[in-house]
Amino acid sequence: MIEIIPVETPSLGDRSYLVADGEVAFVVDPQRDIDRLLRLAERRGVEIRHVFETHVHNDYVTGGPALASATGADYHVNAADPVAFDRSPVEDGDVVEVGPRTRLRAVATPGHTFTHLSYVLESPDRSPSVFTGGSLLLGTTGRPDLLGPEHTGTLVRAQYASAHRLARELPAETDVLPTHGFGSFCSATQSEVTESTIGRERRVNPVLTRSEDEYVESLLAGLDVYPAYYAHMAPLNQAGQDAPDLSAPRRADAAELHRRLRAGEWVVDLRSRTAFAAGHLAGTLNFGLDGNLAVYLGWLMPWGTPVTLLGETPGDIARAQRELARIGIDRPAAAATGGPAEWTGDDKPASMPTATFADLAAVRRHRPIVVLDVRRDVEWRESHVPGAVHIPLHELPARLDEVPGGEVWTHCATGYRASIAASILAAAGRDVVAVLDEYDSRAAAA
Repeated sequence: MIEIIPVETPSLGDRSYLVADGEVAFVVDPQRDIDRLLRLAERRGVEIRHVFETHVHNDYVTGGPALASATGADYHVNAADPVAFDRSPVEDGDVVEVGPRTRLRAVATPGHTFTHLSYVLESPDRSPSVFTGGSLLLGTTGRPDLLGPEHTGTLVRAQYASAHRLARELPAETDVLPTHGFGSFCSATQSEVTESTIGRERRVNPVLTRSEDEYVESLLAGLDVYPAYYAHMAPLNQAGQDAPDLSAPRRADAAELHRRLRAGEWVVDLRSRTAFAAGHLAGTLNFGLDGNLAVYLGWLMPWGTPVTLLGETPGDIARAQRELARIGIDRPAAAATGGPAEWTGDDKPASMPTATFADLAAVRRHRPIVVLDVRRDVEWRESHVPGAVHIPLHELPARLDEVPGGEVWTHCATGYRASIAASILAAAGRDVVAVLDEYDSRAAAA
């Protein structure tokens, strides 16, 4: 019996897949930390014989070359992709026999990229499945604008044609198994659905229920920004990357932490926003492990800046290191564990007031403050606090001089981005309060 095992990476909104038949296995779109897949294959008692890429990824560093090297598997990448490593070239219509009764058929599905492939899993023992990468997603499609605005118009119409090709050629019972679409910024819109079939997508997916012009207009109008680090992913993936070095970083003492801060390096506190607010090393920035650490740190930090990690335990450091390696931020400059007492040396830990939206409404009735909304444009347009200043978080480091003088209260949708923003402002010497509350348009307007 064929077993399809999704390997989730929730922090990036992606899935890899290990597919095993009891003896041999193949992998689709592996993340860079391949040890997860190797352990999974070992537990299943199967040998990974093939690795398939649906496309050159823009949101993470693939583990494909490293996994193929570690296992001796054939590495299948589109023949048209300009990669700098050995691969088994594959193109539309090619069939790869992956087991005695199992094969994968490549289907050209351009749209997310020009050379995107989907793979149809065919076996006489089961209904088909299709690995759709960033093409047909669950209730949506992959976004067509990551290769630049000059290509978006062409790619969005190619995406429409690709989705219709899959819907036309595959039976309704075919399982749809995308890589993106579980929170990834590679998804054109977000969906809460976790599984689907071609038949279901024919009924509910806008790309299959609307005319081409309606789909194109709606999708392009709804596209939001995407992380700045995406610009570095395709070149890294075309070059081919080794497995990351996840050994423990060098330990830093309080004196070194202070030196790194004075040098303008990024020292990142991985603790929760409430722990950070209660006490922290002045000048450090709060990107908690309880949120999308890699997405937001990769988005805001100038590429190549040395980063030092602060966590309560070595396990916290290891978890952050793994998250960052997935987007090509390798080998932290240093790390320290414990808490502010160990990190501040002779200095007193800094603290930061926190508040709720009820507190915000109350204080505005008594004195003037600056309300800084750091949500994205699409969130701001839906609703916002009257009189708030709007600077999306990813633009804040470059726009600090636009934040009006006085006491600043930062907010977002859940408090995670508000704490990042507050830590950036505090490091710049501003008087700041972080609203660590769930945003509700009615409460915010009170």
